Amino acid sequence: MPFEEKSAWIMAVLAVGTYAAYAAVILGRAQEAPLAEVAYVSAMLWAVGVSIAASVVLHVLVASLSPADARKKDQRDKEIARFGEYIGQSFLVVGGVSALAMSMAELHYFWISNTVYLAFVLSAILGSAARIVAYRRGFQPW
Repeated sequence: MPFEEKSAWIMAVLAVGTYAAYAAVILGRAQEAPLAEVAYVSAMLWAVGVSIAASVVLHVLVASLSPADARKKDQRDKEIARFGEYIGQSFLVVGGVSALAMSMAELHYFWISNTVYLAFVLSAILGSAARIVAYRRGFQPW
């Protein structure tokens, strides 16, 4: 398995895992108060921080286990990475437009922040999934 595919798996698993943990914390806190009034900022910052730190640690670990693979990146890897980024960016655009509409409608900060965070998570998941599928099923750049 190429290093870039391993990287896509790391990103997908971390995105799903940290968001699931964040959602569990927030929903657990919502039993005591309405969802929009839950203290979410610290949990969101922890989720993002843990995801970034775990990504760095896992990438270093995977690179150290196969250093030759980590440095090798051919044209196909670059095209698959670009393809995954293009696919993943669609959720960032949707999330940004949604957050803009929510702020214009003067919705609570909770909803706007969570929409943006969900857009980043979905972008990471979709982009990683596109890269994994391209590695597994083949990639035909047209």
